[in-house]
Amino acid sequence: MSQPLPAGAEGLSMADIQECIDRQQIHYILMLYSHGIDRCDIDFLKQVFWPDATCDYSGEALNAYEWAASTVAGLSTMERTQHSVSNYLLTVDGDAAQCESYCTAYHLIKGEDGSLTDMVVGGRYLDQIEKRDDEWRISSRYYVMDWNQNIPSTGEWSDGMLGGLNTGSRAPTDPYYSVIK
Repeated sequence: MSQPLPAGAEGLSMADIQECIDRQQIHYILMLYSHGIDRCDIDFLKQVFWPDATCDYSGEALNAYEWAASTVAGLSTMERTQHSVSNYLLTVDGDAAQCESYCTAYHLIKGEDGSLTDMVVGGRYLDQIEKRDDEWRISSRYYVMDWNQNIPSTGEWSDGMLGGLNTGSRAPTDPYYSVIK
């Protein structure tokens, strides 16, 4: 039995509504990626990519799960990271989608001498996204770096005005795993 359209949606077809749902599910996948990469949580990242997906960040397409494991190992050596995804241009065509989204990624890196560096990278994700069995995931990602900046850190983590705030960490000790879950 067909469901009636929601109030105010009389001019929309069921195909229009399905596209809205698909777009929201794809947006969720992009946000889930940021959580997984910043918490270094490989289980979250496996929800973003299909098992046969590829990631190309440096001229070579690697299996996405292998890329994720290697990337998490590298990011785990950093003090903290934060990836923000925005400005996404999304085209949905049935069970396939293409998306360009902007990413600004902050990395706090501790040097061998104990010094801290703020590395900020701006780039874009060029994603091929597929819907399989009513689930959207990335099937191919190509990363483009547009700019970067590396400067000595001026962050305040234990002193000053910001010193007493709750801070994030990696899985499973990040507050997300105790406050939200």
